[in-house]
Order: sequence, then C-alpha cells, then structure tokens
Amino acid sequence: MMNIRKDSEGKTIAPIENLVVGDDGVGAITLGEASEPSVYNFDSILFSGLRLQISLGNLGPVIKMAGLFDKQADAYLDARPTYPADWYSMLADRTSSHSLAWDVGTGNGQAAIGVAEHYDQVIGTDVSEAQLKLAKPHPRVRYLHTPLSLSDDELINLIGGENSVDLVTVAQAVHWFDLPRFYSMINRVLKKPNGVFAVWGYNDFAITPEIDAALKRFHETTIPYWNENIKYIFDGYQTLPFPFDNVGLGSEGCPLKLDIPKELAFDGILGMLRSWSAVVTAKERGVDLLSENVVEELENVWGGSKLVRRVVYKGFMLAGKVRP
Repeated sequence: MMNIRKDSEGKTIAPIENLVVGDDGVGAITLGEASEPSVYNFDSILFSGLRLQISLGNLGPVIKMAGLFDKQADAYLDARPTYPADWYSMLADRTSSHSLAWDVGTGNGQAAIGVAEHYDQVIGTDVSEAQLKLAKPHPRVRYLHTPLSLSDDELINLIGGENSVDLVTVAQAVHWFDLPRFYSMINRVLKKPNGVFAVWGYNDFAITPEIDAALKRFHETTIPYWNENIKYIFDGYQTLPFPFDNVGLGSEGCPLKLDIPKELAFDGILGMLRSWSAVVTAKERGVDLLSENVVEELENVWGGSKLVRRVVYKGFMLAGKVRP
C-alpha cells in the first residue's frame, strides 16, 4: 500500500517519488508506489522552493498519462527556447559580488550553465533525480537533488546559509510555487543589500501573421483545460506578486518584455503543443485538440513538416533585491 500521511491541516498527503515537469509546470508524477505516471489538475499545490506536497482532498480530475514525456521528449526539447546569453549578463551586472548563484528547479541545467558564465559557483537544485541525470555538466555548476523531506532551514543550509547567495534564478516555474513561503526563503538566502532574485518565463510565439493567427485559434480551444495557476504565464507575469525592489529588469506589475529567437521545423512546434497539460487533459476527457485534421491544417499553414522557420518566443522577466 502507498504510504499516506497528513499535512498540518489534516489533509491527506501522498508522497511523490518522481516528478518530471514540462514548461507549463505540469508533468508526469509517480505517487508513492504507483506503477504508472499520472497528470493531476491541481486545485491545491504547496510548493516551497523544492518541497512539493499534493493535497488529495483538493485534487481536481485525475488523468492518467501514457508516457507523454517519453514519446515527445525529443521534439519537446528541440522546441524549448534557449535563453539568450545577454539575459545572464544583465543580471550579473546588477550584483556587486559573483561568488555564488542558485538556480531553482534547474531541470536540465540550461539556466544554471548560463549563469555560470558570470559566477564562481552555481548550485542547481531540483526535486527530480531523473531531471538531474540529464543535466549538462559544467565545471562551475553543482547539481543537488533536494528531497521532498527537506525543511526550509535544511534547504537554505544546503545552498550556503542565510545571506550567502548573490543571484537566485527561476526559469518558467515560479508561478507554481507557494509564493509567500518561497519568497520568505529568498529573503533569507540572498546577500544584503546587493543580492538579486530573478524569475522569467515565456507564453507566446511570433512567426508569421498567418501562422500566428492559426496558433492563436488553436490556443483558444485549449483554454477550458488549463489549470488556474497558468494565468500568471498567460498574462506574462503582470499580475504575479513580486515584493522586491526594482533593479531595472522588470518590477511587480511591469515585467520586462524580452524576445527569444529560435530556428524550428514544424515537428518542434508540434512537440511543444503536444506537451501542454491542457492538451493532455482534454484528450483524457475525450477531446483530441490535436486531431489529425488540426495537425494537417497547422502543418499546411506552416509550409510543410521539414520547413525551418524563425520563431520568436515572447519572454518576460521580473528581478529585484530584498527590501530593507
């Protein structure tokens, strides 16, 4: 039997043994001794840094997923944008010291490696051992698995203690966190007064007017199937609470808009669309949003499956320092 325990409010908690998260924040998870991954439509997520608990009492529909990330991994990874090098330069220019940086939810280490070009040591942490096994090695990056059992104090001590970190980064993930609790940790771990905390994400493509219109029509069909927390991504972090002092790279209510260019074939975009949790949710409810006809229409608008086009992802950033 799966080991079930209670949280501080008496709600049932299932331990998560493995977590693989896509860019929209939802992925394949294994609960306890369950033998196959599932996708959960979360009504309640307690996400303090890298400590994740799922409240079964508040779960929405439970949707089984048959190897989505295994089947779509290559196309999905091909479609993920590469964050521009000048983003990291802009952040490094805002910190007076460059000894230690922390990349939270590092995944395959893309952001951690970018940060490492400017800092002596970068710690990349993730709840998923499977993700960390795929992380790219770098002489200045140390990857740490942060088990779900870690307390906030233990996690802070693992990173380097209070007032120890010059830069904290979170790429395409902070909207899923328990923000007050996570921000409390950031306030403790950042150096004062010049440590910087930065979060960023992306939410749209710009390709050609015709393709953009077709993708917008497709996106509108997915809206009923998204989790509520995705609203922060949809509005480009404009409503994301961010109680930190402005450093000129986006502030609460006014994120900095940034473009992320990439060259992609149609298969790459299709892999990204198939990885969306809304598409998975709809399919398990009997609605195939990416039916053969829809894919054919999108491919025709694109100009064929092998045609490579310039795609510009629409990114956004918030960055700040601990308030006095």
